[in-house]
Amino acid sequence: MKISELYPNHLWTAFEKICEIPHPSKKEAQIIEFAKKFGEDLNLETLVDGVGNVLIRKPATPGMENRKTVVLQGHLDMVPQKNSDTNHDFEKDSIKAFIDGDWVTAEGTTLGADNGIGVAAAMAVLQSTDVEHGPIEALFTIDEETGMTGAFELKPNWLKGDILMNLDSEDEGELYIGCAGGMDANVSMTYTEENCPSGYQAYKLEVKGLKGGHSGMDIPLGRGNSNKLLNRFLTHAIEKHNLRIAEIEGGSLRNAIPRESFATIVIPESGITEFEACITKYEETYKSELELVEPELSFKALKTELPAKVMEEKIQKNFVNLVYGIPHGVIRMSDAMPGVVETSINLAIVSVKNGKISISCLMRSAVDSAKHNLAAQIKSICDLACADVVFEGEYPGWKPNAESPILKTMKEVYNNKYGKIPEVKVIHAGLECGILGAAYPNWDMISFGPTIRFPHSPDEKVKIETVGKFWDFLVETLKNVPVK
Repeated sequence: MKISELYPNHLWTAFEKICEIPHPSKKEAQIIEFAKKFGEDLNLETLVDGVGNVLIRKPATPGMENRKTVVLQGHLDMVPQKNSDTNHDFEKDSIKAFIDGDWVTAEGTTLGADNGIGVAAAMAVLQSTDVEHGPIEALFTIDEETGMTGAFELKPNWLKGDILMNLDSEDEGELYIGCAGGMDANVSMTYTEENCPSGYQAYKLEVKGLKGGHSGMDIPLGRGNSNKLLNRFLTHAIEKHNLRIAEIEGGSLRNAIPRESFATIVIPESGITEFEACITKYEETYKSELELVEPELSFKALKTELPAKVMEEKIQKNFVNLVYGIPHGVIRMSDAMPGVVETSINLAIVSVKNGKISISCLMRSAVDSAKHNLAAQIKSICDLACADVVFEGEYPGWKPNAESPILKTMKEVYNNKYGKIPEVKVIHAGLECGILGAAYPNWDMISFGPTIRFPHSPDEKVKIETVGKFWDFLVETLKNVPVK
């Protein structure tokens, strides 16, 4: 069976077309044009703002003109993550999506169900001739994954809607009414490069096989961070084996838990036997500690050609201490929402090359003061290591409204259709609702979607059955939107 033949056909057909179009964050020109043409081909009012957000308006079906206007919102960009052995150019190549049992996934890359399924659902509503609904505005924003640029740049009064339905959640049967805010910490240092000492052997260290995942929703799962694992070994080997660092490349996206990290290092030839034994010991240690969450973890050292330069020893010590000191993972659980993470940090990217060190972290919190306190902690660690840190890209959380009218409607609709009340939650991830709500404070907002697993990683997949339920729930909700 083809993906486009799955239920609902219009949604899956739109998603299949989205997969064919390269659309990583900040490279959305083709997908913007696709969305624009989609609306124009349906003879619907279609607008594109100065940054690339696309707005398509569809009038109410006959008899539904008195309903509140619903904004169906999703983001056009996707997270570009691939396995190191996968040959894929996200700026040129299509996503190779396929059906794998009960799921749709991709070959060695992220699938882009986050948020391609939500965008496809809105397009299916725009295209439909048999869905009853009031006035619809479909809003497709850009660059959600790397800065929420589209949401930040959205102009007040451009939309006329009353209700925002964000189609970017990832658990069917759950309704989200709040989310965490976030802020980036970008750390930098410089170092003097020295000539590689004589009598040394070079190795390429590889931490691979980790699951990675979404730096918000997956952060409480305790998965391994490849940057932390690599640095733990480096700190030991600098002291015990006179290791010198030439280059490091770990992680690639601020909002993805790092899955792979690589380092080019050198050690004295006289210590090769002990060094290789130490690699084996550390791999065994890592596997023992993480065997239940990271069964495919691998830590290897491969001999390679000697680099011309290595990092000066004084900065090398400060650097590994810095990476050791910066926290990663859950900082605090929520008191107000049991089982929900309040504050976390993802030590996402570590780069050492050509005299420059850069480290990128994404901090999240439902409490602004806790987020700023974590930033102060990071700054104190950087000060001790003589590193510079810049905090930027801060975005607000979305404050829950338990009395939301659309929440009440959707709970009733879901119960009537499926015989149970959906779970109402706050999500530890950066939905655009908080930013959009600042520009449109009158909006009654909610977020929902199908079941997506391992977003922001090459294991990303969406459960086919839940896409059908998500669609049916959306259609039934649009029938029951309150009157103005």
